[in-house]
Amino acid sequence: MDISRLMTRSMKSQSWGLKSARIMEAALNAVNPQTAVLHCLKREDTQLEVNREIYDLNTFDRVLLIGAGKAGQPMSEGVQEVLGDRLDRGLVIVKEGYKTKNNLTGRINIVEARHPIPDIRGVKGTDEVIELLENTSQNDLVICLISGGGSALLVSPVPGVSLQDLQRLTEILLASGATINEINTLRKHLDRIKGGQLARFTSPAKMISLILSDVVGDPLDVIASGPTVPDGTTFKNALAILEHYQIEDQIPAPILEYLKIGEAGMVEETPKPGEQLFAKVNNIIVGSNRTASQAALEQGLKEGFNTCVLSNFLQGEASQVGKFLATILRQVAIHNQPIPRPACIIVGGETTVTLRGDGLGGRNQEIALGSVEELDGLDGIALITLATDGGDGPSDAAGAVVTGKTLKHALTLDLDPQSFLARNDAYNFFDPLGDLLKTGPTPTNVNDLAFLFAFE
Repeated sequence: MDISRLMTRSMKSQSWGLKSARIMEAALNAVNPQTAVLHCLKREDTQLEVNREIYDLNTFDRVLLIGAGKAGQPMSEGVQEVLGDRLDRGLVIVKEGYKTKNNLTGRINIVEARHPIPDIRGVKGTDEVIELLENTSQNDLVICLISGGGSALLVSPVPGVSLQDLQRLTEILLASGATINEINTLRKHLDRIKGGQLARFTSPAKMISLILSDVVGDPLDVIASGPTVPDGTTFKNALAILEHYQIEDQIPAPILEYLKIGEAGMVEETPKPGEQLFAKVNNIIVGSNRTASQAALEQGLKEGFNTCVLSNFLQGEASQVGKFLATILRQVAIHNQPIPRPACIIVGGETTVTLRGDGLGGRNQEIALGSVEELDGLDGIALITLATDGGDGPSDAAGAVVTGKTLKHALTLDLDPQSFLARNDAYNFFDPLGDLLKTGPTPTNVNDLAFLFAFE
């Protein structure tokens, strides 16, 4: 991806624009899904090597491909490049707008569905995945592709709970400030696929699950709600989350009823660690936020910056995180600490936004907006936020750029950052300034990145 073509107005007006663009490009290129798969899968004749484990293709009657996530299509292209006509059939569900022209054979079907609120297309696609797996035997090999967005795209409601119930639950959770770990705990106990249950449908076949992580710390049981790994959470945990956020009275009655009978032991729990079911499942992370930030660090050094990765575990309320990151950048700008100018500090993770208004934006734009006042007046600095999938919240922006001149520029247009924060309207704050970063959908998704620059 050529981010240099998409530089915001403030980046284009500065000599540092191209350097920062190249650093962001390096981060995204390092987690290109097709490349990540090709790094993991190697084939020599009938021998398939996967992360140093060998599979003899001659021992399998069929090789099937399934999966869900925003990166599903390029990951599928990587698998096909390695396996070719040895792939028998496949179905992968991707986010609407993420299906593009490709060289996949007719045996591999890419279908689209809605994200982050699931829709009927996701349910139908998941039904087709289940149907594909109905007659698997111990002589089959199933390759599963998991990436960000998989929780919403791979969806099969439990009996008694409707798609509409799950849609309402998702809307409530996204507005509550709940973390992705908490949201997925609930999803796992209201779905027939999530929380290791996809492995039940695959058994007794062998499974290779290739995972592009979009969750802080790369916990396998949380990424896409862990369809191919043991689940350590319980119905009791799910109910405790609703109580913690005080949203029980907002939740559809069928969901509360199902969770309560599950807690009472009247519904089978998700499969737990140690179950024999997972003996034939090989889960492998092929790319993550850490992969992207490491590539950004290496490019930053090439560009002449004193560069460091501060953390890949950034979490918290987005606007407050923005203020915190701004204090770090202020420390660099004024005291040359923790690293001196020219500095590039890389931070990765995923924040949350508690919705209080009806504005437009996402967590990355809100991080940027939260930093505006703290960075005011500082010379030669920039804070850039980036959703690695190219879509920050329900907007067409991936993030935004803030400099020491942003506040002054905004006030000349009667744009008060606090009022925009109050209604969660970061997009409409940065749009008139020309400081939104619009990459369009990228083929990847490994959480978010923030870049703190202090130039000479």
